Amino acid sequence: MALYELYAHPVERGYRAGLCSKAALFLLLAAALTYIPPLLVAFRSHGFWLKRSTYEEQPTVRFQHQVLLVALLGSEPGGFLAWSTFPAFNRLQEGHLRVPLVSAREEDRNQDGKMDMLHFKLELPLQSTEQVLGVQLILTFSYQLHRMSTFVMQSMAFLQFSFAVPGSQLHVNGDLRLQQKQPLGYRGLDVRYNVSVINGTSPFASDYDLTRVVAAYQERNVTTILTDPSPIWLVGRAAEAPFVVNAVIRYPVEFAWIQYVSILLIFLWAFERIKRFVFQNQVVTTIPVTAVPQGELYKEHLS
Repeated sequence: MALYELYAHPVERGYRAGLCSKAALFLLLAAALTYIPPLLVAFRSHGFWLKRSTYEEQPTVRFQHQVLLVALLGSEPGGFLAWSTFPAFNRLQEGHLRVPLVSAREEDRNQDGKMDMLHFKLELPLQSTEQVLGVQLILTFSYQLHRMSTFVMQSMAFLQFSFAVPGSQLHVNGDLRLQQKQPLGYRGLDVRYNVSVINGTSPFASDYDLTRVVAAYQERNVTTILTDPSPIWLVGRAAEAPFVVNAVIRYPVEFAWIQYVSILLIFLWAFERIKRFVFQNQVVTTIPVTAVPQGELYKEHLS
């Protein structure tokens, strides 16, 4: 007669051994290795169960000495002057090219080995009939984080201001702030954005179009932005005086956003499978005991 499985239930199997046996010593060691390492990791990473969190870090920021300037003129419709540190861009400007005098100095105020701010000055020579009504300026930086994960990128500060009256000087004072759309990795090296913001070797004008450069930059998950620039527009330029841009850009302490994993869950999962393998394969000597429900045991005795 054919037999069919009409009912099934899980069977619990235990393993018995003395308190001074190798099996007991193994369980004690497994418990220690399950809970103590996560404690040590949690002490360094601020939690067992965190999925996302923030932490404070002073970034390593250095000015890359890459500049792109467009000065909007009011003397004629659509008039502008342009210059950059990219020779290919300058060759494209033809009659609009005007070479300024540029100086830059970074300062480490607290002497911790990391720069705290940039002092940038640009003097653009003008003819007596030329008047500046607006400025578009890109400065590029190397930006690094090291404390939780090593994150390295090439970033920029984009300044754009326009005014109704011609100016003689523009003063800007702001913070280069980190912006994140997604959290950073908890560990490892992240260099996905360690590429130049502007393709300075390209011979094509489209690669220097500010609309495209800014749009491509904003597609990143991690960027920097110049916050609270507090622009001061000074008027009353002398006939032969240059137009001056003075910028102070600080590199403040950042609160980076990171992605964690659940540390303890990994250890519990791993050592549960290690213990099952050890006892099922009698790596340590024990006495297996199968426990079944009392009703099932009574039926077996009756049969």
